[in-house]
Amino acid sequence: MINLNNLRKNYGQVQAIKQLNLSISKGDIFGLLGPNGAGKTSLIKLITGQMSPSEGKVTLFDGESPYSEKTRKKIGVMPQDLSIYRELSLTENLKFFGSLYGLKEDLKRRIEEVISLVELSSKRDGPIEFLSGGMQRRASLACALIHSPPLLILDEPTAGVDPLLRLKFWELFKKLAQEGTTLLITTHHISEAINCNNVAFLREGEVIQKGKPSSIIEHFKASHLEEAFALATTQGTSS
Repeated sequence: MINLNNLRKNYGQVQAIKQLNLSISKGDIFGLLGPNGAGKTSLIKLITGQMSPSEGKVTLFDGESPYSEKTRKKIGVMPQDLSIYRELSLTENLKFFGSLYGLKEDLKRRIEEVISLVELSSKRDGPIEFLSGGMQRRASLACALIHSPPLLILDEPTAGVDPLLRLKFWELFKKLAQEGTTLLITTHHISEAINCNNVAFLREGEVIQKGKPSSIIEHFKASHLEEAFALATTQGTSS
C-alpha cells in the first residue's frame, strides 16, 4: 500500500528524513511514533505528495505516484491542525469536500453514513466553531472519510482529546481496518499505539525500530511500549 525507498528530505542543512525505508501493507493499522520533531509530519507530507523528497521514492497502492490526481483522490487525510471550515456546519463541510472528490449521486447517502459513524447527528447543522474540541476532531475525521478512501492518513488524531474519545477513535480505526482500509497514524502518545498492528519508532528522521508492538516489547524485555521506545532510543537503531 505504501512503499518508501531510500527517502531523504532536507531543509537547507537540516536533514528531516534520513535514508528511510518502510513498507506498509493493505489493511494495516500502522503507527509512526516519536516525539515532536522526529520527522512524522514531514513524512506524511512526502507520502501525500505535498512536497517532494530530496532523494528516494514514494509509491502508493500498486506503484502509483503520490503526485497523481487520481492517486490523491484515493487518500483521506486528517491533519493535526484542523483544515475544515469552522464557520460552516458539518453537513456543509461534507458537501464541499465530497464535491471536491467528485461525489455526486452518492454524496447525500455518504454524508449520512459518516455523520452517523462519528456520532455527530445532533450537531450536524450548527457552525463547527461552536462545537467542542473533541467534536471538531470528529468532524475533521468525517471529512477525511467522506469519499471512502482505501488509504487513511491521520496526523496526531487524538491530540488534545479526552481519554474516552481516544478509546472511541481507536474503536473506529479498528472497524475501518477490518473493512479493508489501510491506516497510517502518527502519534507522540506512545502508550496508545499498542492498538496498532505494526509500528515504527522515529528519531531525528530515522526509523530506529519497527515491528509489531508486542514483539518490540518482548525484544527489549520491557513492561510496556513506552519503556521499549525509551530503550530503543538509548540503545540505537535496529530493524
